[in-house]
Amino acid sequence: MIIKSAIFQCSNTRTDKLPPPILPEYAFIGRSNVGKSSLINMLVQKKGLAKTSQTPGKTQLINHFLINEHWQLVDLPGYGYAKTSRSNRSDWEKFIRYYLRNRENLQCVFVLIDSRLSPQKIDIEFCSWLGENGIPFLLIFTKADKQSKVQSEKNVALFRKSLLDFFEEVPPHFISSAETEQGREEILAFIHDINQRFAALD
Repeated sequence: MIIKSAIFQCSNTRTDKLPPPILPEYAFIGRSNVGKSSLINMLVQKKGLAKTSQTPGKTQLINHFLINEHWQLVDLPGYGYAKTSRSNRSDWEKFIRYYLRNRENLQCVFVLIDSRLSPQKIDIEFCSWLGENGIPFLLIFTKADKQSKVQSEKNVALFRKSLLDFFEEVPPHFISSAETEQGREEILAFIHDINQRFAALD
């Protein structure tokens, strides 16, 4: 897929103010500081589209971007640690989960996992929640350039094994790097295939 345009649409904490649910939509979410904004910018080849920060929890809104005037990419707040109050974190969690359960044009959730880490409880629990609610998701293991290919594949295997405690079949995954653009073509090809099926049903 060639990205011809990537435009910021809106930021929201209210799901009733989101863009009309007409175009296919793909949400990106992960633990705070997993490299989500950097990955999004890499996918659309537009630096600064999604705001990056060294401060965990910087994204506190549902951010919508219109890609190729044909589909929507959604940058969701990271879960886990963030420099904000417990009540704020609770509010984020409620509106994020409401969005994920009720957004009718949401095609898939991309859950970002830090490839450098052993399986983290918070990631496993979030994936389990998606499964319990019947929300389709895939895994993107980020920051693969920060270590050897062997170590990345080892951590991916450990994470997939941990998910088998909750799933009969583990969803597909991609290994990525915002620095080297590893995984970009594969992720965009996956989105393109779903877009084609979405258009055929229209």
